Amino acid sequence: MNAEEAARVVIRPYITEKTFAMVESEAKICFIVGREASKAQVAEAVEELYGQRAAGVNTARTIYGKKAFVRFETAEKARDLATKIGML
Repeated sequence: MNAEEAARVVIRPYITEKTFAMVESEAKICFIVGREASKAQVAEAVEELYGQRAAGVNTARTIYGKKAFVRFETAEKARDLATKIGML
């Protein structure tokens, strides 16, 4: 997957108080993703765009679009990525 395809899969981070707290407590970051994106595609796109390997991905369909909750190995890795993308 190249960067252009990855940008179509992972559209943007989703930042609320609840998702902000998930970074520290659960080592997860929430993203708005394309409607047809699979969990494997989301994991691959996060690695391509941000250089961090995802430990797991959960998805949910909402009124805001499809959300992906990406879990990382440690809270430190999630915190570093959140800082990099401007969440913190």
